[in-house]
Amino acid sequence: MKLNSSEENLIEVRPLTIENFGPYGWLLGKAIRLDGGIPAFSNVEIDFRHEHIFDPGVGGETEVLWVNYKNRQREVSRLEVHRLSQQAIVPLSGEIIQIVAGGQPDGSLDRSSMSAFRVRVGQGVCMRPGCWHTTRVDVQEVKCLMLTRRSTTIDLIAYLTGGSSLSESAVAVVDRTLPAS
Repeated sequence: MKLNSSEENLIEVRPLTIENFGPYGWLLGKAIRLDGGIPAFSNVEIDFRHEHIFDPGVGGETEVLWVNYKNRQREVSRLEVHRLSQQAIVPLSGEIIQIVAGGQPDGSLDRSSMSAFRVRVGQGVCMRPGCWHTTRVDVQEVKCLMLTRRSTTIDLIAYLTGGSSLSESAVAVVDRTLPAS
């Protein structure tokens, strides 16, 4: 069956599972397990467990960002990639739609791998270095906590505010669409 051009450009929104998100990074906010495989503790007052060791890349400093996502557009016209660092996003005030894609062996965007995931409050994702991505929301604004590399933030701000060349990141133009919410 031949897809029409609007169906070919539609980004599939997939269930957020360890298996589905695995090619792009790690799922955060999994259920606590006390089977001894992962350092964890639980009692009537608190539960905690190892979730992920964040890697900002060689020589990088980890930075905590407070991000307010506001883009509600269904059209996706660009994706960004950070080549040196992982990037973790944890929604605090509402659900986000995290759009991701893998890279080709040369690091360029693999358009055929684009997927989207609804990330709810209480969940999070950590994208691998080289994971192309952008974020959308269905409401006016969603506050998120982000872990990233400090120099990547500086690099991106210089690009967005003054048109400087990117050194740690890249941007690719795409013509894709999310399904209506």
